[in-house]
Amino acid sequence: MPILPTQRHLFDVPRGIAYFNCAYYSAQLNEGRERLIAGVRAKSHPWTRVPAGFFDDADGIRTLAARLFGGSADGYAILPAASYGISTAARAIEPTLDAGDSILVIEEEFPSNVLPWRRVALERGASVVTVPTPADGNWARAILERIDGNVKVVALSTCHWTNGARIALEEIGDACRANGRTLILDATQTLGAMPFDLGRIRPDFLVAAAYKWLLGPYGSGLMYVAEPWRNARPLEESWISRDNALDFTSLARYSDVYRAGARRFDVGETGVPTLLPGLAAALEQIEAWGIGDIAESLAAVNQRIADHLEGLGFELTEKSQRCPHMLGARLPAGFRGNLVADLRARDVYISQREQSLRFAPHLWVDDADIERLFEALDALIRR
Repeated sequence: MPILPTQRHLFDVPRGIAYFNCAYYSAQLNEGRERLIAGVRAKSHPWTRVPAGFFDDADGIRTLAARLFGGSADGYAILPAASYGISTAARAIEPTLDAGDSILVIEEEFPSNVLPWRRVALERGASVVTVPTPADGNWARAILERIDGNVKVVALSTCHWTNGARIALEEIGDACRANGRTLILDATQTLGAMPFDLGRIRPDFLVAAAYKWLLGPYGSGLMYVAEPWRNARPLEESWISRDNALDFTSLARYSDVYRAGARRFDVGETGVPTLLPGLAAALEQIEAWGIGDIAESLAAVNQRIADHLEGLGFELTEKSQRCPHMLGARLPAGFRGNLVADLRARDVYISQREQSLRFAPHLWVDDADIERLFEALDALIRR
């Protein structure tokens, strides 16, 4: 796959800023910004908004998502946050759990994929089982070894959010299907930045907030729901999810029939014209680049960073166990300081989560940014 040249011209990242922090918050595409502004302006003229406008943006995003990530457009719901999606999955799954059942999560998982399960476990007399961080970095093997007869739900991220450690999901998906476990995946830290084989892994629920690697606006996201779950109880009961929603003259004839597919799981007010056009612009651009090419391009940048970090004594996630777009590193022994803050003072941006420094570039990064990062690291680590 070809390495994409820097796409900085599509973003508003000033020349003096070296931003390696997409895992925290992505830069906004210029095209996304313009569509968001147009959406805000449109609210000033409410007489121009017709009923179809409450549905067209959302359904267009479903179509884009299906082309990019697989599955059918009907399988996608529109979310405001990953926590909303995980809570939706937990609401659907809760009636299937009995006392003594277990819900499996991984150590140092993001709270959105732990807190809803703790609530469900409390309500159903189940328990949350945590897989400890594997010493050899092989998350898939560690997870598979902990799936015993009591585990009914496996709730994972598609990589470890603190350091980009890869979780090989194909075997986990196979094991869950073979033994009747329900698989829920939070793909917020990978979707849009590395390939995901929905048809091969076949999760029951796949959730992603859009403001990171999907390059969308904050407050937007996606959820794919496997067909067997599409008749489950949604998190909320919204008029816009009912089969008569498109006829605004009949809304008081309350319908108990939901719209097709996963639309029952949409957040209320799905047709927000100030958010969804920005997400549509982002998905269109990701499609134009190609997710495989994005992954290869970011992997090349991260390999350059990894080589430099190793020379400075950083401890890195093993290459075979890391994702292409995000690089986790631990500080050299004996370093005393706040590297994240010191880099920020030099207009170089990374983040730290738990004990891992997180380098997360996107296609706005260019050679000058990489050299700026290296110069700052050399000065701070070797001082």
